[in-house]
Amino acid sequence: METTETFESLVRAEFTPKGTFLNTASNGLLPARTVTALHEAALLRAEGRPLTPLFEDVEACRAAFARLAGVPVTRVAAGASVAAHTGVIAASLPAGAEVLTAEDDFTSVLNPFHMRGDLKIRTVPLDRIAESVRPGTALVAVSAAQSADGRIADLAALRDAARTHGARTYVDFSQAAGWLPMDADAYDFTAAVSFKWLLGPHGAAFLVVPEDFGGLTPVLAGWVAGEEPWDSCYGPVAELAHSARRFDLTHALFTYAGLRRSLDLIEELGVAAVHAHDLALAERFRAGLATLGHEALPAPGSAIVSVPGLGGRQPELGRAGVEVSNRSGNLRASFHLFNTPADVDRLLDVLSA
Repeated sequence: METTETFESLVRAEFTPKGTFLNTASNGLLPARTVTALHEAALLRAEGRPLTPLFEDVEACRAAFARLAGVPVTRVAAGASVAAHTGVIAASLPAGAEVLTAEDDFTSVLNPFHMRGDLKIRTVPLDRIAESVRPGTALVAVSAAQSADGRIADLAALRDAARTHGARTYVDFSQAAGWLPMDADAYDFTAAVSFKWLLGPHGAAFLVVPEDFGGLTPVLAGWVAGEEPWDSCYGPVAELAHSARRFDLTHALFTYAGLRRSLDLIEELGVAAVHAHDLALAERFRAGLATLGHEALPAPGSAIVSVPGLGGRQPELGRAGVEVSNRSGNLRASFHLFNTPADVDRLLDVLSA
């Protein structure tokens, strides 16, 4: 972060919510710089100007995500969704391979394995996933932070168990990247969407693969997956990219134009500062709930707070200008860098009414 700016002043210059937005686990707010970039990108198309700057934005986003993930840029693929990335991983497994997953994890990290029809899917509670890795487990697939209730997986234990038994690991950081420090180098495959905690538009998702590509086949490869994309537009791709770009999907150029500026902001603030800010707000909410006689589901160290029995009040909160989610009857509030203690207090005030 620049020494001439404080966290607070930089954030306030970028965000102008009209109410109390506590729903980043669904989608994050767009910074002002991102909105400007989206408008400028649209004008390029509207005015018939060259789109070269938009392709440059894709590569800038790839590099920024690589820095956040702690891996070389050559290991990062740029796609459209976690489900598509999961599908590429699922396609690489031999028939009968065992995939270990967590109960009620987000569909995008699970369903492509089920759709194969010839894999052995074993599902266990999240808090037992590390101890459930066993000889013969081919892959463990899990979200770093659970979408429904914010629980954080014990990734260190999972990594160690997988190494012990020769299993590969696939971690979805969609509910973590941007506020929870990540070390993608510790796992075989990682993925994340851009429209939640990374504050970007919809339509972009990253996949991190090993240097040797981890046995993946680029089954969704199109022209952008070629080593020379503009020479790969007709007929089969003669030479796939020598980097993880071979797993790219055709880029949603406007999305990356905006996302570049969102990732710039995350880097300027620093994930460590965002992490501390978000957790302080989550803890303030948990403490306030206790004074109202409510208790959140256990999710230590998470910026996502889920409260049993209060999900039905989501419409009432929405009418009061407080945006949260209802997940299976639980009220889910998620706190990010643009939120303030006043936002937390507003939510508590409406709940106490």
